[in-house]
Amino acid sequence: MSLPATHLPKKALVLGGKNGLLGRAVAEALTRAGVETLPVSSADVDYFDADALDDFLDDFQEGHEPDGPDSSPIDCIINAVAYTQVDRAEDQPEEAYRLNASLPALLGVLAEERELRLVHFSTDFVFDGKKGAPYLPLDQPNPLSVYGASKLAGEEALMALDLPGLLILRTAWLFGPGKMNFVQRILELSAERQELKVVADQFGSPTGTADLAKLTVALLKNNATGLLHAANSGQASWHELAAEAVRLAGLSCRVLAIPTSGYPTKAPRPANSVLDITDTVRLAGYTPRHWREALAEYVSSFPTI
Repeated sequence: MSLPATHLPKKALVLGGKNGLLGRAVAEALTRAGVETLPVSSADVDYFDADALDDFLDDFQEGHEPDGPDSSPIDCIINAVAYTQVDRAEDQPEEAYRLNASLPALLGVLAEERELRLVHFSTDFVFDGKKGAPYLPLDQPNPLSVYGASKLAGEEALMALDLPGLLILRTAWLFGPGKMNFVQRILELSAERQELKVVADQFGSPTGTADLAKLTVALLKNNATGLLHAANSGQASWHELAAEAVRLAGLSCRVLAIPTSGYPTKAPRPANSVLDITDTVRLAGYTPRHWREALAEYVSSFPTI
C-alpha cells in the first residue's frame, strides 16, 4: 500500500532521536537526506501530554519566518521510543504497555488530528517462533512475552485508526553505536573472559541501526505505508551473531553454543523470529546489505578492546 506522490517529509519530529539507539540513527539519516529534523527526548517534552506535544510541534513550526523557505508545516512524526527490557517487562507490564501501546495510540490520534505521516517501530517478538520459515507481515501474531504483547497492542491501536500516512516497521535484534546492545555487551564480555556461552537455537534477523534508518528514509521517500518488516538481509542465531562479532574484533574468547534450556530467562523468546523483507525490498527499491556487512562496519568503529 502506498500514497500516490513520491517525496520525503519536509519536517520531521523524531521521538527518541536524541539518545535512543534507533532514534539517533533515524534522525541522522533524515538530516542527511535533507529533511529538517528535530530529535527530542522525554526531557524536552512529556510524550504523554497531548497538549504539550501539540504546543511543541507548533513551536517547531513557528521558529521560522512565516513566508521564508522553511515555512512548510511539520508533516511527519517518527516514534523510536519503546520499552525494550524483555525480561523486566514481565514484572513491569504497566510500564511496558504505557510506552509500547498507550504512547503509539496517543501519537496516532495526534497524527490524525494534524494530518501527519507517522512511522512507528515494532518487533519480531510479536510472533511465537513456531513457523518454520521467515515471518511475513500478515502472518498471525502470537506473542510469548509481555514485551511482545505490549508491542502488538501498539500496532493494533494504530491500525485501528486507519491513518493514510501510517508506516509500521517491525524490526529485530538491533545493534549500533550510541547505546548498549547485544553486540556491544558481547564484545565487552569477550575482552574480559576466555569463554562465553551463547544460545544457538533461537534464530532472528540481526539489524544495524544505520541500515534500518537508511531503509526507513527510502520507504518514506517512496511513500510506503502499512505494516512492513524491516531488517538487514540474512538470518542468524544469537550464537552466530556473537561469534562473528568476536571474530571481527580479533578477540581470542571462545564462543560456545548452548541450547535455550542452558540459559533460562524470565520471558520466553521465539525460537524463530526471522523476518521476511520481500515486500520492503520492493517498496524501498533496493535490498539491504547482509547483516554480516553491517556488523563488520559497526565492530570496526569500536576502539581497540
